[in-house]
Amino acid sequence: MPMDALLLVARGLWEELAGVPVSFAPTGGVSVVVSAESGLCPAGWVGVVALGGSVLVTVPDRSAAALVRDAPAGLWTEAVVDEALVREALPVAGTLGPAALSYVSPEGFRPVRAGVLPVEQLPAGQPELRRLEAAAGDTDAGEAGLSGITSPVFVVRERGEVVAAAGYEVWPARTAHLSVLTAPAARGRGLARVTGSAAVAHALAAGLLPQWRARPPASRRVAAALGFTELGSQLSIELDR
Repeated sequence: MPMDALLLVARGLWEELAGVPVSFAPTGGVSVVVSAESGLCPAGWVGVVALGGSVLVTVPDRSAAALVRDAPAGLWTEAVVDEALVREALPVAGTLGPAALSYVSPEGFRPVRAGVLPVEQLPAGQPELRRLEAAAGDTDAGEAGLSGITSPVFVVRERGEVVAAAGYEVWPARTAHLSVLTAPAARGRGLARVTGSAAVAHALAAGLLPQWRARPPASRRVAAALGFTELGSQLSIELDR
């Protein structure tokens, strides 16, 4: 899939998640729309998604729209990668992100073979995944989002315990939102690439577009190793009103 086509499909996803009819502006432009049902951010927050040099912003109401539209014209093209700029321009109570948004086509995918430890496929919702999340801690488990997986889960075991897992949740626009988590003691051995590769291959075989959303540099490096291309970023903003 050419890069332009990949970007078009990714934009279509976030336009649908906006919850109201809206399109990304031409390159360098910003589209701001009021949407109380936006899927770009938690309810009542401002959602910002930049893809391919264009920005889509959803706001919960007209007063928030006025704040956003009064912000400096060039803010949003930088906001999704620089939270400090947002705090200078708006009354901010809290943020989530920024997180990089990466996508891969069947042609760009670089699969990784399992090593000594084989990859096992399990149904979603296994109690073993909760133990892995507990070992990883709340922050990393929340970042990974294994609880939202709707696909089978691809895991690696060590001494009988699941030490790495990956799967995906089916989002609108036939998108597979990836989740990958490795136990702290098992990191640095390529297990995220191995399990992530199995999940991506499953998604592509189902005709889905794999999406990798990540903040930690290590997670972004895993995505890049599998052939994902960073097309933009996402930031959610809670206004202090």
